Amino acid sequence: MKSVPFGKTTAPAVIAGMMRIDDKDDAHIRSLYAAARESGIDFFDHADIYGGSMHHCEARFADALRLSSAERDEIVLQTKCGIVPAQGMFDFSYDHIIAQVNGSLAALRTDRLDVLLLHRPDILVEPDEVARAFDELEAAGKVKAFGVSNHTPRQIDLLRSAVKQPLVANQLQLSMTHAPILAQPAAANMAGHAESVVRDGGGIVDYCRINGITIQAWSPFQDGYSGGVFLGNPQYADLNSVIDRLAATHNVTATAIATAWITRHPAGMQVVLGTTTPQRVRDAADGAGIELTRPEWYELFRAAGHLLP
Repeated sequence: MKSVPFGKTTAPAVIAGMMRIDDKDDAHIRSLYAAARESGIDFFDHADIYGGSMHHCEARFADALRLSSAERDEIVLQTKCGIVPAQGMFDFSYDHIIAQVNGSLAALRTDRLDVLLLHRPDILVEPDEVARAFDELEAAGKVKAFGVSNHTPRQIDLLRSAVKQPLVANQLQLSMTHAPILAQPAAANMAGHAESVVRDGGGIVDYCRINGITIQAWSPFQDGYSGGVFLGNPQYADLNSVIDRLAATHNVTATAIATAWITRHPAGMQVVLGTTTPQRVRDAADGAGIELTRPEWYELFRAAGHLLP
């Protein structure tokens, strides 16, 4: 498995996301976990909101696997907090962060989180409260590393005005067909074209590269609009034609090519899988080992419908 920089260490280029295991039985979760480990993936992504209730998927993961302390030491557990579905709000307050981390630790049956991400930006964030929570969690050994999800450069800068810990990751939506973080900078200065419009603060990929923040690409196979998968989707016939041809060239699956398109980027991104199909995990892991050529990468970019002036 290809490794990418992650804080002061490295991590696999593909992450196993656990957001859809809520209705899976123990045997299925174990098979999914085994496929990941056999493929060189030792990094598992969670969030407190995944599942039908708070901490549900975290608990399903722990209940199904019953990891020994030795095996727990072999893997990276990442979770997220900050979204409060029951109240329709986001919350980065000290009290909420502390409470949710304690809830995640209990659900995951572990004494520490390897990585904690702040899920979606809290409009009412007080950076000093975040800093106090992070300091306490780090001092207690409950969280080893910190990061964010879906944050713009200025939102990260605001947190960094008080938070002393490095923010090691930013989890952002990215796929071939949903790529504003790549397509907008490419279309810069093209007046009148939708992709030239800066909607999210702009420059997040370059910002993360400059500041040593690893981008984690979520929904890597989703079209980004209908919530469907673009692979094999007749609405993306031209794109799938190119994907299938390159898959044949590299002797891999379409899933591997979709993964390779993201891992090819020099930012050293991680692909966050949401699949619960063990074979798709293996296929995606194969993709991390493919180095698409520059012409191949750009052909996929154009076939996905993005502007290349």
